[in-house]
Amino acid sequence: MNKLKIGIIGCGTISSIYMENCLKFEHLELIGCADLDVQRAKAQAEKFGIPKAYSVEEILADTDIQLIINLTIPKVHAAVSIQVLESGKHVYSEKPLAVTREEGRQILETAKKHNLFVGCAPDTFLGAGIQTAIDLIEQGEIGVLVGASAFMINQGHEHWHPDPAFYYDFGGGPMFDMGPYYLTALVSLLGPIQRVAGSTRISYPERTITSQPKAGTKIKVATPTHISGTIDFASGAIGTITTSFDAFGKTSLPPIEVYGSEGTLLVPDPNTFGGPVQIRKRGESEFVEVPLSYGYSQNSRGLGIADMAKAILTGGDYRAKGDLAYHVLEAMHGFHDSSDNGVYYVMESQCAKPLPLSKETNSGTLIK
Repeated sequence: MNKLKIGIIGCGTISSIYMENCLKFEHLELIGCADLDVQRAKAQAEKFGIPKAYSVEEILADTDIQLIINLTIPKVHAAVSIQVLESGKHVYSEKPLAVTREEGRQILETAKKHNLFVGCAPDTFLGAGIQTAIDLIEQGEIGVLVGASAFMINQGHEHWHPDPAFYYDFGGGPMFDMGPYYLTALVSLLGPIQRVAGSTRISYPERTITSQPKAGTKIKVATPTHISGTIDFASGAIGTITTSFDAFGKTSLPPIEVYGSEGTLLVPDPNTFGGPVQIRKRGESEFVEVPLSYGYSQNSRGLGIADMAKAILTGGDYRAKGDLAYHVLEAMHGFHDSSDNGVYYVMESQCAKPLPLSKETNSGTLIK
């Protein structure tokens, strides 16, 4: 069986689930990890049985490694991904692809220059929940698509995160933190975006950390923390999205609803891989839960990498593409630009609606 030799840069908290799952995907062979703190890389390598722990310079120089997973902090995603590509390796990045549109374009241009692949999280849209929802739409179960609504509303990370300040700096906020999950799911369900409109605000210019170890520390907020937007999809469907760190109480809103001429679909949390998926058809009084028709309902982070690796090794297409991630990045900036300028933001980028996973894939061609 062909395997792609891969490495990881960035051995923080999120790296554990990637390292655990890389051992399960049949096309991946994780042979090394690196971090600015080499001791942290060594600790993760020992924990997960990874053969080599490197400095960043060493992993980039290792010619055995064909693809690197970039798990660094968002503001250096672009710099690291470009370094990886310039070293002759494919790259898959945690979300977002980059902090600015300019950096995002540089990543895609560098990949094209070197004829290399770029992938980017989230890959949760490949999980059982959203793939089942996509299948229902493709089968015509809710008729012609009319629109969708998405809600990501909570009270902010200073209530639980040990070091939450970066969530309130440029490139942070609820749209850039969680928007990639919701917008990637919406594009996978309804197709690419044509234009967006947004309204944004900083509700509280200063936040107080209540979590340990920095309880009592004040944070100056430098990015909008409540964003509401309208999305015009190229298909003609119209969507709305609200992302907020400013709601101090549990909401009753669903993560995503999709509306069609013959019914409404309740789509599960796009930050997860599982369900439930529910449908209510024209003339029916209640929503009915639909059995998941795909695998990968557990935390399968890395599924997009396995799909990308299969494409590199055997040819064919893959789904968690750089083009998709850039389209989402542009839309996120578009909501903010629209609010600042008082006009619609017309998208410049295009991307294809990701192909659904096949039922063959469900039988285990990506996972051992």
